[in-house]
Amino acid sequence: MPNDSTAHEVLAVVFQVREPASGKPDLNVLLWQRALAPERGRWSLPGGRLGADEDLSTSVRRQLAEKVDLREVAHLEQLAAFSDPARMPGARTIASTFLGLVPSPATPALPQDTRWHPVDDLPPMAFDHAPMVAYAHSRLAAKLSYTNIGFGLAPADFAVSTLRDIYGAALGHQVDATNLQRVLTRRGVIVPTGTTAHPGRNGGRPAALYRFTESRLRVTDEFAALRPPECATRILDPS
Repeated sequence: MPNDSTAHEVLAVVFQVREPASGKPDLNVLLWQRALAPERGRWSLPGGRLGADEDLSTSVRRQLAEKVDLREVAHLEQLAAFSDPARMPGARTIASTFLGLVPSPATPALPQDTRWHPVDDLPPMAFDHAPMVAYAHSRLAAKLSYTNIGFGLAPADFAVSTLRDIYGAALGHQVDATNLQRVLTRRGVIVPTGTTAHPGRNGGRPAALYRFTESRLRVTDEFAALRPPECATRILDPS
């Protein structure tokens, strides 16, 4: 029989590029482990029911603060609605999903039941939350091509090599640092700070530091596409 009522929840897919103790940086998503049925023990996106007096943006920020103690994100935007009548048991529940980004140097304190997980190695997920992560990842990768959304993942000041690693982790393929710098500089996305990084243990010429020109999302090239190379590990510039 069809459900005679409909509930509405908001869920946040929050990404951060993190560097494990060993290995290269990878894109992680923030998940919390369910302690109660249904789907006890499985991992969920942070979120919950939309309050009667809330709009979606207010609700998702409240949910992030209450569920996983995450109060600051560099970027937060609404993505898509998931409305399959059978996506959850009980009353029909429509989910509005949001994309959130946390800069790579940030280390927010998390509750014990909350962890970062690599998007390429997700734990057992509750309900339809795994497809939500996949969808958000695809939208992030697309937006890296034609917007300045990288500001939400990068430190305030960074070497081009650091930005290359962040873009590579989010895109899922290697990126050429020189071409990345050229493309983003030409689009007015990044500018040099006039300072350099501290020399590494092996010495050498200190790397020049850059920053994003804006911390608000904007389209920089609506026809751009960053694709995995066929013959070389570089970022493709449509010009």
